[in-house]
Amino acid sequence: MKKITFDDPHRRLHFDHFRKMDNPHFGITAEVDITSFLDCVRRSPALRFTPAIVYLITKTAMEIRPFRWRICEEEVVEHRNLRPSFTVPTAASDVFSFCTVRYDENVQNFHRSAEETIEAMRENPSFEDEPGADDYLFLSAFPWASFTSITHAMNSSLADSVPRITWGKYFKRGDQTFMPLGVQAHHAVVDGSDIGKYYQLIQRNLRDSEKIFAKLL
Repeated sequence: MKKITFDDPHRRLHFDHFRKMDNPHFGITAEVDITSFLDCVRRSPALRFTPAIVYLITKTAMEIRPFRWRICEEEVVEHRNLRPSFTVPTAASDVFSFCTVRYDENVQNFHRSAEETIEAMRENPSFEDEPGADDYLFLSAFPWASFTSITHAMNSSLADSVPRITWGKYFKRGDQTFMPLGVQAHHAVVDGSDIGKYYQLIQRNLRDSEKIFAKLL
């Protein structure tokens, strides 16, 4: 983790302006083409949808620096790595459990760790985050509908700058399969152009699924 210094005075004004707002978060929902990704998941007995989509979502966030920035008091720090914390159903309750896995660029290591953690959380669900930690990505699934917008529960008394990313029910359109993806971030550290870049990069990564998941196919 390192401290970020804004050399551009306008960028600092942008940070100060949005940091002081009562509701500084903003979100975008857009459809992404998962045709190639879904084909890989269906063909491979070793590849599961949830660990695979969490890997791609996190890989994309790692590629965009502001998605690794967090507000610490009145300053900004940058994390070298992130921990996706995503929701999974449980056998112990009718509500979800948090499932947290440290990102590993090695897709085989990440996928194995995610599968193991998912199975553990099914029987022993957790609803706790590490106190004081902000190196998360908060991820969730909404598989019941192809939503067109989404909002998240937030604690307005905290300087919470962890991005929220949610995927929904995928659907066919012609020969392609699409999935809604909602991205919410703190506007003091993430700009609209950053979220725009996020969608461009995750679409590229989804289309490159054959190459990215080659060792699991």
